[in-house]
Amino acid sequence: MKKDRNLTRDSLDFGKDNIPRLFRKLFFPTLVGMVFNAVLTIIDGIFVGQGVGPNGIAAVNIVAPLFMVVTGLGLMFGIGASVIASIRLAGNEVKAAKIITTQAFAVGVILTGILCAPCVLFPSATVRMLGCSDLLLGHAVDYLLWLIPGMVFLIIQCAGMMLIRLDGSPKYAMMCNVVAAVFNIGLDYYLVFPMGLGVKGAAIATSVSCALGGVMVLVYFLRYSSVLKFYRLKMSLTSLLLTLRNTLYMARIGFAAFLTEIAMSVMMLTGNYVFIIALGENGVAAFSIACYLFPVIFSISNAVAQSAQPIVSFNYGAGNECRVRKSLITELTAAAICGVLVSSGVALGAKGIVTCFLAPGCEAYNLACAGLPKYALCGLFFALNIAFIGYYQSLEKAWRATIFTLLRGVVFVVPMFIILPHFIGVAGMWLAIPASELLTMMVIIADFAICHRAEKRTDGVL
Repeated sequence: MKKDRNLTRDSLDFGKDNIPRLFRKLFFPTLVGMVFNAVLTIIDGIFVGQGVGPNGIAAVNIVAPLFMVVTGLGLMFGIGASVIASIRLAGNEVKAAKIITTQAFAVGVILTGILCAPCVLFPSATVRMLGCSDLLLGHAVDYLLWLIPGMVFLIIQCAGMMLIRLDGSPKYAMMCNVVAAVFNIGLDYYLVFPMGLGVKGAAIATSVSCALGGVMVLVYFLRYSSVLKFYRLKMSLTSLLLTLRNTLYMARIGFAAFLTEIAMSVMMLTGNYVFIIALGENGVAAFSIACYLFPVIFSISNAVAQSAQPIVSFNYGAGNECRVRKSLITELTAAAICGVLVSSGVALGAKGIVTCFLAPGCEAYNLACAGLPKYALCGLFFALNIAFIGYYQSLEKAWRATIFTLLRGVVFVVPMFIILPHFIGVAGMWLAIPASELLTMMVIIADFAICHRAEKRTDGVL
């Protein structure tokens, strides 16, 4: 057992190792794991698009916000617990870190069950509330009902990623996502094509893959974890009040991550309404391609933020401001590089990307090919925004992270979807998201510059 455990761990010293080297050790496994996690929904889109057609892919896009909400809950508790546990470990409070870890999983699972119950009881009402038309109703209900069983495991997988990395095993965290995604590819193909189950088969494949990833996370904490083991929680009133207090603290720190997923849901819902009104079901199908790409763009940007998070949080807890500043510089540099690569890749490869989802020649295909290069402009701005938001989360400055997330995900994006099409037509629909990210980046940079100057003046007075 001891030997196996060592094989799952990497040599990481958050307080002493060279920061760029430490960041790279965390970043590449985190990047691979997060991208493979995003692949779960993309694979569904590709197989449904090729096996069912534009109506199938549009129906999956209608239900996708639920998947994002559960992912957001997992990230919220994972990030919140990871930040708090990092600070506790920096102060040698190992028991407190174990309790936080256990509470994150327990409360996350309970909340997911509460969220999914109404969806099971009222599936048609749920998808209609998400903007489903009569033409898409059957596909959307099928996808929803078969997706829900995997949601409990999805939140375990999402929350577990951050905590496994904090425990010193980024490669194992990566494998939890990689194994689930690879399994999903094979099962998706089999259920959609040979079995002919359509959107229902895609949903079953996703649920089973989420279950596999979630079980791998549980196996890690039950058998292989080094420090962050499960701790038996008491059921006394004092213990329940402590759990409530810690849950609220985790939620406050990680709320920006949850809000990011909610913001993506708002973006998708608003976009679905705008596109279906202006361009019908083909418009929604074309916009769906952008929505499938967004989790990948988010995963790459979030991999930068989450790789820096344990380094920043640990050194913040240890009071080492010099290493915190160096971590921010490393994080922003990586975010800028990733953002440029993402924007260039989507813009230049737009036609090839769309061909993976839709048959060439159909109206939805032509709309997506014309729109994706415009949509791709969001890559750089989004990467820098997520890097700053993750940095503030790591410093327990939750209110700043929350405000910036609200700006990019709700305050700016909804008006942009409404205003820009009036001035530049269909192109404005595709440019709404890049415009909101650019406006948010300008606000963040201005705020950072003002705070930095204020700190310099304070230091000079002191």
